[in-house]
Amino acid sequence: MSLDLIIQKRRSTKAFSDKKADWRKIIKAIDAARYAPMAGNIFTLKFILIDNKEKINKISDACQQDFIKDASHIVVVCSKPLLAKIPFPEQGEAFLHQQAGAAIQNILLKLNEQGLATCWIGYFVEDLIRKEIKIPNEVTIEAILPIGHESKLKKQNKKIKVDLDSCLTFNSYTEKRMKPI
Repeated sequence: MSLDLIIQKRRSTKAFSDKKADWRKIIKAIDAARYAPMAGNIFTLKFILIDNKEKINKISDACQQDFIKDASHIVVVCSKPLLAKIPFPEQGEAFLHQQAGAAIQNILLKLNEQGLATCWIGYFVEDLIRKEIKIPNEVTIEAILPIGHESKLKKQNKKIKVDLDSCLTFNSYTEKRMKPI
């Protein structure tokens, strides 16, 4: 599958089948995250792969989204703020979240390429997740990625395609056309 097709077909899945995802495919997706850009070439992320159903259910409750319970695995994406803040005192926090976003996108695309489904979860009660999987206080939870095979039984919402003209301007925020040469 071409990169363009993988990008176009990627979507957030909130309905998983009973079929368990192959953990080796998830490891390959996490490996793709290592190639995301990192400020100062300092890797600030850690990934926790969870397949324990009891932990998945507790994380689902902490996210207040029941569909997560149907995932066969969860990846918890964490970052270590000090690794970015020491070399970049002013911009470290912003760099941290940008790096996490780039790495997560690599994971999403690699999962899609391998026929697995996920949904990027950004809302959760951090303290509940931190306690359940023993994440130290100095580590930030960036995202939760429930992973599995997409259910064919539940109808998914069609991905909305934004018109390129509505999100692209030239040389300023409002200029809709490129100036002729």
